[in-house]
Amino acid sequence: MSPLMRRISRFLQSPQGRQLVERGRRELAKPTTQQKLRQLATRLSGRRR
Repeated sequence: MSPLMRRISRFLQSPQGRQLVERGRRELAKPTTQQKLRQLATRLSGRRR
């Protein structure tokens, strides 16, 4: 594993990392965030064609 990946892994296992992951999960659970992500995905998939 590269040094960068090790550092990221250690961070995610730390209290700060766990808190950040939990915050992200809460944000992703919000309907408005899900709608924004769907719109972004639609725009990005439209550019490929």
